[in-house]
Amino acid sequence: MPKESYKKKKKESFFTKFVNFVLTIVVACLIGSQMSSAANHNLRIAQVSDAHFSSYEDNTSYKMLKNSGELLDDTITQINTSGAYDFVMFTGDLINKPKVSELEAFTKHANKLIYPWYAVDGNHDICIDGPLTKAKFLSVLGDNNERMKQKNIYYSFTPKRGYRVICLDSIIDYKITTNGRISKEQLDWLKEELKKYKKETIILCTHVPITEPYSSSSHKMENEYELKKVLKAHTNPIIVLQGHYHAARLIQNDNMLIIACPSLVSYPNAFRVININSTKNKVKIDVFLKETNLKEVQTHARVRLMGTQLLYGEESDRNGSFEIRREDI
Repeated sequence: MPKESYKKKKKESFFTKFVNFVLTIVVACLIGSQMSSAANHNLRIAQVSDAHFSSYEDNTSYKMLKNSGELLDDTITQINTSGAYDFVMFTGDLINKPKVSELEAFTKHANKLIYPWYAVDGNHDICIDGPLTKAKFLSVLGDNNERMKQKNIYYSFTPKRGYRVICLDSIIDYKITTNGRISKEQLDWLKEELKKYKKETIILCTHVPITEPYSSSSHKMENEYELKKVLKAHTNPIIVLQGHYHAARLIQNDNMLIIACPSLVSYPNAFRVININSTKNKVKIDVFLKETNLKEVQTHARVRLMGTQLLYGEESDRNGSFEIRREDI
């Protein structure tokens, strides 16, 4: 082979390899960018409700209070070892008795989470005439969790672009009751939040349900109608995380998906995993029920309780996939 032809071929070979290398890098970057973009549309939440943590009480007829710390730790271990979460939400009744020492002990367990965690107050968390007022509840959480240094007990935050999390205070603290109510001041604030974030998918967190999983005149939201009227003004998806009734239910109503979470301390001793994928035209939500690994405790909880099916629900209440159309605003 002539020397000149060999050099030319070698040069072409080097050029071809270089072009291929550059193209490979470009394609890899494009794929990575698309994957990153797709991942940024996903939101993964763990919802834990009605943990009723107690450091000193014995089990009751249906609450496994003596095992509440173990159940909480088991849930935290499951969350920490089951893939990435954007945040964990405790939807009320963190503790069983409204004592500062109990709430501080709860936070020591919750801080074992490797993901950000937030909470709303439940009726067991607030004392009407004792030391654990709403202000003190928020103060204790803020002292033990940087993300809970909120100005008000109701608050909101943006976990990721395209999503807005709104946490409501549904607890009545001026009379002894297990019913709930959203104050006029809070309703006005909620209206402004929904107006400001009208394009976002809303994650609404509350202890007392917006929609009852089953009928209970002693546990319902007193001004449910007013609250729903405000929410209907938001035409894009609203995903509601609620507790209080210790029951597993999944209820879709137009652009609103109600996710009722069972109690950690009573049967079925479970929590929720919620995967949300938002696209331009729709939001897809996959909801799962995750039961405790402490099967002996769960068995004891089941045999202590009548009407277990009411709390455990049907399979469609435990796990489900839902789609909500987005409006082009």
